[in-house]
Amino acid sequence: MALLHKATLRPTKLDLLTTWLPGRPWFAGTPGAEVVSRGAYRFDDPAGEVGIETMLVGTADGPVHQVPLTYRAAPLDGADSWLVGTTEHSVLGRRWVYDGCGDPVYATALAHAILTGSGQAEEYFEVDGRREARASTVTIVVDGAADTPVPAVGAVRRVVDEDRTLIDTDTVELVVVRRPGAGADASAGVTLSGSWDGQSATVPLAYARTR
Repeated sequence: MALLHKATLRPTKLDLLTTWLPGRPWFAGTPGAEVVSRGAYRFDDPAGEVGIETMLVGTADGPVHQVPLTYRAAPLDGADSWLVGTTEHSVLGRRWVYDGCGDPVYATALAHAILTGSGQAEEYFEVDGRREARASTVTIVVDGAADTPVPAVGAVRRVVDEDRTLIDTDTVELVVVRRPGAGADASAGVTLSGSWDGQSATVPLAYARTR
């Protein structure tokens, strides 16, 4: 379960991505063009410390890009190259926003979501002491089985940040598809797929494979 706050962000997540995305090697769009959201889905951090959201974004005339983001209350040691930017959250204060592919909390959550088949977290807002469900904008389908044991992911050892970003950990190899639906994908492993408004056919979004 992901518990969200009704809050404002300055700058917004899309403002940050408009600046950050053109510098990525897998970006295929017009630099400087406004970035718009096509949908998003979340995973849960059991420790309740890190927000984990995967955004599907693009420019008006470009393809959809998949960007996992983690939101932290303090900088992540050794992850400066993965920092998207900082933002002021009207409820939580300053948040450090990272590309999740360099964040071990995201790697753990992605591995668990895929290998156990749990998929995305249900999202709720806290309103006047009550929890109100938030409708998902992405439909997730996962191949994994609920009884699959998931090894401790451990540290992120290596990241190869290309069209299909490889995340190498102590026990699991993960792949994040940066431009979903852009051609054939030969990656192996248990698959997390999704569909959203404007993408009716389910397409692969990420893969996981234990060592």
